[in-house]
Formats: sequence, structure tokens, C-alpha cells
Amino acid sequence: MAALSGLEHIGVLARIGDRPLVILEAPSNLGLQPPAPGREPGVSRLPEALAAAGLTVGIQAIWGGRLEAPPYSARIEPETGVRNAASVAAYAVRLAASVSAVLDRGGFPLVLGGDCSILLGPLLSLRRRGRYGLVYLDAHDDFSTPETSASRGAAGMDLAFATGRGPATLANLEGLGPLVRDEDVLVAGAREGTFPLPLRSLSVADLRAGKRGRIERELARTAAAVTEGFWVHLDVDVLDPSVMPAVDSPEPGGLVLDELSEILRALLASGKAAGLQLTIYDPDRDPDGSSARVLVDLLAGIF
Repeated sequence: MAALSGLEHIGVLARIGDRPLVILEAPSNLGLQPPAPGREPGVSRLPEALAAAGLTVGIQAIWGGRLEAPPYSARIEPETGVRNAASVAAYAVRLAASVSAVLDRGGFPLVLGGDCSILLGPLLSLRRRGRYGLVYLDAHDDFSTPETSASRGAAGMDLAFATGRGPATLANLEGLGPLVRDEDVLVAGAREGTFPLPLRSLSVADLRAGKRGRIERELARTAAAVTEGFWVHLDVDVLDPSVMPAVDSPEPGGLVLDELSEILRALLASGKAAGLQLTIYDPDRDPDGSSARVLVDLLAGIF
């Protein structure tokens, strides 16, 4: 991949419309509970695993840099009831600056996590710029709060924080909370979570029934209120475990690759996508690298 300071690359640079694709690495595992006592979640190695599986060959993109996360701790902070809350908030501010730098230079950021708590960084960047929406592709709605969360991890609460719910440390970053309004959020593909949601949502069955036309209609509703655009959150557990087993909380009944690819293509073709993040793939759960290759093929296909 080319460095952000230049456009040297081999082949044709991937673009979304007239915007060059810029990869940002955000390898944070701060939002997850330990997989076992004394162990850290492996999602922080997502960018390296995708690179090893051929991402930099499959996609010609500008490399926008890597933002190292603060040290992981399993401790639940008593002030907030959330693991690593202060570190998640600080990381969000730093990641927002990185995303803003890409947007300011006309790029399309592809943010490789990491866990779902990295969502707060891009949304903070966009909130500083105006009113943006959010398309949330995930097997879980991540709408818990410290009072309802079993894990106390920010990755299971990030959508609640983004919409202004929860402790101010995370729900009111820079005094700009909520980062996205309820009416500007579309949750798609969730099989587990808080139902009914006070947000628009499409189940896997809904997506299959309407496929591209249904998601485009919902996008049109969002775009009518949000003239600037929307961010795309992609937690790979939205895929069925038969396709993507390398996640910490697999949920049966998910999308297959062709379905997810079609949805992502519709989102990118809308002309309103501000950027996309990919989260939760865990290389520790993928010893032969087969799930990493699935994700590389998915990304190479849509970009």
C-alpha cells in the first residue's frame, strides 16, 4: 500500500466514487472482556492477520497509518462500570483525528479494528463536521449500558454510547453527545440484543426479503434527514458462524457472503458512505487463517 504522504502504488488505486481508499489500522481490544483469566482478546491482531492473508495484494489502497491502543486491562472502572472506559474515550479522540485527516484530504477511510468500541472515534470525527447517520451491520445491537451489560465491555455498549446513553465519559465525548441521533441509525442483521430497539432495524429475514431494494429504501430515509452521509459499521459476526467462526460471540442465522457483499455494494454505491470500519475478527480463533482469507476476498470484492 502507498503511504498517505504519497500515492505511489502498484496497479489501479481503489476508489469510492472519486475518493481514494485509505486504510487506517485501529487495533484496539479495550472494549472486550478477557477470553480467559489472564488473557487478552486477540482482535488487536486483526490488521496484521488480514495483511498476511493478502489484503495488501487484493486491494490497492493508501496506507493511512496505525494507531496503537493504550494497554489492555480487565479491570472494571468503578466510576463508570465499564472496562477501560477512560482509555476507550482517549483512544476515540485520537482515532477521530486520524479519520478527520483522511476525510480532510478527500479520502475514504477503511478502518481495521479492533473491537466495536472503535466506532466512537469515526463518529466523533463526523459529529464535529455536522449531522451524519450510521448503518450498523452486526449480529448484536450493542445497545447495553453498564446496568444491563454482562461483560461490562464497551464493545457491547458502543451503540448506546454513540446515541448518548450511558456514562458521560463515553456518551458525551467532547460535550458533543449524542454522536448520532436515534432517527439517523439503521441497525441491520442483529439476532441478539435489546428488543424492541428505539432505532430503525432490519433483521436478517428483512434483509433477505427485500435484499438490495429494502436496504436502499432505508438508506433513502436516512439520507433525507442526513445530507452529509453515513458511517458503515461492519462487525463480521453479522455473518453466519458457518462462514465466519473466528469471532468471540457467534450467533446462528446470519448472512452469507453473497448477501453481505450485496448489501455493502449498495451502501457504497449510494454515494453517501463516509467510510467503513471492520471489527471483531479474532486471529486467535482462526489458526489456519481461513477466516482471514474470507474477509480479504469480501473486501477485495466490494472495493
